[in-house]
Amino acid sequence: MDFDLTSRRLQSVEYSNLTKNRTEAVKTNDTGTSFQEQLTKLQKEAKEDLSFSKHAVRRLEERNIEMNDGLMDDLRNAVSEAKKKGAKDVAVIGRQGIFIVNVPNNVVVTTMAEDDMRNKTLTNIDSAVFM
Repeated sequence: MDFDLTSRRLQSVEYSNLTKNRTEAVKTNDTGTSFQEQLTKLQKEAKEDLSFSKHAVRRLEERNIEMNDGLMDDLRNAVSEAKKKGAKDVAVIGRQGIFIVNVPNNVVVTTMAEDDMRNKTLTNIDSAVFM
């Protein structure tokens, strides 16, 4: 089988035009923002949301601390206030217990129930927020 170099070149040009148009389509969507901008925005939002370490989840289960929407909102607000004040590691203290939160990473590191709070010393925190 012989290859026609001319047609191959034309196919090549058509292919490059196709990929160029496709790349431009990926760069913008209906709102005019690039995929990278959207990805960065989603990553930022995910970082800003409060998460729990495996240790904290285990402590919640062991200590029968029930997480609900109201408690999560209270925790988010407390962490937000601590962040505004420049806190790094905060003890958020409430009726349900104490939540130790690493503020820069928005991660609940551990929790303590009301029973665990008696005769305990908290270390490695720089702030406390009461909720």
